[in-house]
Amino acid sequence: MMAHMLAVLLLAVVAVHSAPRCDINLDADCNEVYNISQASGVYPIYPFLTPVQVYCDMNTDGGKWTVIQRRIDGSLNFYRRWNQYKVGFGNPEGEYWLGLENIHLLTKRRKYELRVDMEDFEGNSVFAMYSSFYLDSEADGYKLHVTGFTNGGAGDSLAYHSGSMFSTFDKDQDTWSDNCAATYYGAFWYGSCHHANINGEYLWGTTKHFATSVNWNHWKGYHYSLKGVSMKIRPVP
Repeated sequence: MMAHMLAVLLLAVVAVHSAPRCDINLDADCNEVYNISQASGVYPIYPFLTPVQVYCDMNTDGGKWTVIQRRIDGSLNFYRRWNQYKVGFGNPEGEYWLGLENIHLLTKRRKYELRVDMEDFEGNSVFAMYSSFYLDSEADGYKLHVTGFTNGGAGDSLAYHSGSMFSTFDKDQDTWSDNCAATYYGAFWYGSCHHANINGEYLWGTTKHFATSVNWNHWKGYHYSLKGVSMKIRPVP
């Protein structure tokens, strides 16, 4: 009888020590992915409990960037409804939007910096840096907060949008009497209306259309659609 009881206790101890641990470290962003892999590419991250596929830029300015938006070739339609901008869409290997809720969850728990990289059709590349970037919750319209601009040749077309809520054509939260998203074929933190429209209609360079395409006004103006643009964030040490 005693031998049987000892055997049961031994099995119980083994079971406890072999049970799956629930404190496994899940990579919250590309900064944490960098501790495992320094190669740029697509990785799963955990803004909360559910994995999300993102593109990690491990090369630009020291790497560790989580890409939250990317336009490269016009293959993906960015003129979409609110619910799609909330959860995200596209393919992180190409063009995509990470999702407002995911961006909010990432930026609410620690301080992030933002880098916006841009390229034109003539082969020129510039960027804009911001030392602080975060989004409020959906209840507050995913309001944008961005400060601390550093010029990498692009000029500052984003500060105007700080303090604005996000708008899509079917959820107008701008301060204009009309609908900025519907008028300028985009989705963004519109005020009345924009200095940047990087989720706008993808055209090819100089265009007759005013302010409806992939614009960054302080670099190329409202009559030029950029070839490429990406928004990427990284924790501030």
